[in-house]
Amino acid sequence: MSIRVVSLFSGGGGLDLGFIQEGFDIVWAVDNMRSAVDTYKHNIGDHIVCADINTVDLKTIPRCDIVVGGPPCQSFSLIGKRQTEDDRGRLVWRYMDIIKTLKPKMFMFENVVGLLSAKNSEGKKILDLLVEEFSSIGYTVTHKVVNAADYGVPQHRKRVIIVGVKGKAKFEFPTETHGDGRKEKHVSAKDALSDLGELSTGQAAYIHLPKTAFQKNIRGTSKRTSGHSAFTLSELDKYIIKHVKPGGNYMDVPKSVNSKRIRRLQETGGHTTCYGRLSPSKPSYTINTYFNRPNVGCNIHYDQARLITIREALRLQSFPDNYDLIAKSTRDKCTIVGNAVPPIMARAIAKQIRKHLETV
Repeated sequence: MSIRVVSLFSGGGGLDLGFIQEGFDIVWAVDNMRSAVDTYKHNIGDHIVCADINTVDLKTIPRCDIVVGGPPCQSFSLIGKRQTEDDRGRLVWRYMDIIKTLKPKMFMFENVVGLLSAKNSEGKKILDLLVEEFSSIGYTVTHKVVNAADYGVPQHRKRVIIVGVKGKAKFEFPTETHGDGRKEKHVSAKDALSDLGELSTGQAAYIHLPKTAFQKNIRGTSKRTSGHSAFTLSELDKYIIKHVKPGGNYMDVPKSVNSKRIRRLQETGGHTTCYGRLSPSKPSYTINTYFNRPNVGCNIHYDQARLITIREALRLQSFPDNYDLIAKSTRDKCTIVGNAVPPIMARAIAKQIRKHLETV
């Protein structure tokens, strides 16, 4: 059964890739970041347009069975107020307008966990307002916090997923497959990265045959891969990285370090992933858009004195090795990777959506 999908806020296409891998047909996509759109076109297809969703003529969006994607979290502060003069605030309502216009059988809305506690200026919970609004246009809404690691992604990345079904049928989220007491163990950072070879400014070769099921899957038929080059580090960052143990953080750095920030963190605590090094036996922490820096997240390689590369970040996000970034700046590349939905997690949800559509 062909299932037509419209994708909003598509970025580099991590969510779409998971749906495509499960046999869905993405008929239209949109994003306003040019390098993300170029990357999407290179890896997925020409059905994406680069545009501000607020300016798109809704009549030009093709009919579909499913709408996927969620507005950036900055847009939630104005929900419930209909302040259409603010472009960010309009994004949520634009999403609603698209659902009303297309009337899909289902929609999937993905966002950060902070959505659960977020309130607007009137003190109303944003999630409650969203559910109320979706319900008012005829959708039964289910939401859940999902952790990508529980579906075979080598990364602890928690996101709120909202699924709406036209009518009264209720969507059941897929059962977690990885972790303690489940069919498979979590995929660790070493499970994901250990076959990548020497750093290279061009195409990087593998150092051996895949050693794990994840490596075999992510490599596919690729013989080499790209984006496996080191980020430039200051002498202070090199000093810090040298002292952080696998699974550790700034607490491992000598107190004599010439960094007021680290000394302050050591005194006050908190921000436990800051200056963090991956543990070889566990999934990574969330890959953010600043993984080219040691002070924003856990971005140090588990056994090498460097930060993870762009390719390693793509691996931890579960992108296949033949996926290339079409962007000139490091900032754009990191933004595309850090903002993405892990394709393997997306595929697990897509599979469950297909199952739901085939049984109702």
